[in-house]
Amino acid sequence: MPWAAVRSVAASPESLARVGCVPDASDKIALLDIRATDLDIGSVYDAVRDEEAGGIAIFVGTVRRHDNGLGVEGLGYTAHPTAAGALREVAAEVATDESVLRVAAAHRTGDLKVGDIAVVVAVSSAHRGDALMSCRRLIDELKGRVPIWKHQIFADGTDEWVGTP
Repeated sequence: MPWAAVRSVAASPESLARVGCVPDASDKIALLDIRATDLDIGSVYDAVRDEEAGGIAIFVGTVRRHDNGLGVEGLGYTAHPTAAGALREVAAEVATDESVLRVAAAHRTGDLKVGDIAVVVAVSSAHRGDALMSCRRLIDELKGRVPIWKHQIFADGTDEWVGTP
């Protein structure tokens, strides 16, 4: 069959990724934000709302009081200049899943205290299982690939950088 007669080719996001092509899913990215001001869970939720959604999964990461047995006084997040681009790449990859309707992610920078919200990610999908799975993938990929580093200050006066190269 001559190629001129082929009007479309069906391919999964996974098969396209194997050959270096990532489908454009930017229309599914509802909100991406890296900022030094408080995060609003409601605005992230509102960003992924969709009339086709049967489930919206949200993960909210907060500053906990302890880490590995040490009391935490507070922490600071620093974002590399490439962080916004890396976040967009991660969100776009998650959004290529055909079950995903909308994706949103917001991460704090600057100084935070115990109880503050550090990160909020959300995914909507027609079904809860897909939303939960994609939300988990979004936060795991964000934490693993987006260059945002955490500087923890402990109650005993010591400190630790986490996630730095």
